Amino acid sequence: MKYYQCPVSQDIRINAYNEDCGLPVGCKSSASLKPMRTVHFPNDIVFQDYVRHGELERIGRFIRARRVNLETIYQSGMAAIHEAVLSGNLECVKLLVENGADIHQRDEEQWTPLHMACSDGFPDIARYLLSLGADPELENECGEKPADLIEPDNTELLELFGLAVND
Repeated sequence: MKYYQCPVSQDIRINAYNEDCGLPVGCKSSASLKPMRTVHFPNDIVFQDYVRHGELERIGRFIRARRVNLETIYQSGMAAIHEAVLSGNLECVKLLVENGADIHQRDEEQWTPLHMACSDGFPDIARYLLSLGADPELENECGEKPADLIEPDNTELLELFGLAVND
């Protein structure tokens, strides 16, 4: 018996069916199939997804076409640069910064990209942000500086901030 997978699409086209996708094709009449429909998502939603997945080519196209504002705070409470840092993608962070993203951009909880790089353990991103002049003294809404968020076992970040403990 032949089965069809549930439709999942990268190009935002969705095939809709009346019946559960797990049923054999023989159990469905051709009349039960609905025509293909197109779903449109706002540019910001699509762009945020591209940033999360590090799709540099598509990110670049969106920026060049001026289809997004890099200062936008998304429903996640973060801007694109925060999303890129959280994904751990240094090349994506660089692309956003080269196209005008603010290295001191604050999210809803006043975290900067440097706070996130330190908290999530990305020394390469932290080093890059610091090389551009990111302020390590800025505090989030809880009064924490980026260095306060470094895990004790992350020696590379601790050394970067001059906090390495000598045994």
